Amino acid sequence: MSADSHVVNFPPEHPLVRRVRSLAERYPECAEVMAHGRCTFRAGKRQFALVGVGETSAVVFIPDPDERDALLERDDVFVPPYEGAYGWLAIRIDAASGPWDLIEELLDASYRRVALVRQLKALDADPVVEIEEL
Repeated sequence: MSADSHVVNFPPEHPLVRRVRSLAERYPECAEVMAHGRCTFRAGKRQFALVGVGETSAVVFIPDPDERDALLERDDVFVPPYEGAYGWLAIRIDAASGPWDLIEELLDASYRRVALVRQLKALDADPVVEIEEL
């Protein structure tokens, strides 16, 4: 293996990647890119989701700052080794059982943290996730 190659634990055809892709591809200008051996999902060039943390089935995302502490109280949420230094979190997940409603909300918040104004305008004109107002 060369110095710039990485082990791919969750290839594009993996059930977890396919499920995350089905959610992520609904966002404006979403691009799927293999980077450092992982499938990443981007708003243009900026990452908003990654699949897998080493061999752990997980989705890595940028949390809403107001929800970060509450998310970290969950047993299935953790700070991933590299991205965690930049504020990212990860949630352990089984492709078959979810919690897919929560993943949808986390992906939406993550996308909104990195998207450009034009991407947000397109998203707000045709929302992917309905946000309930209190």
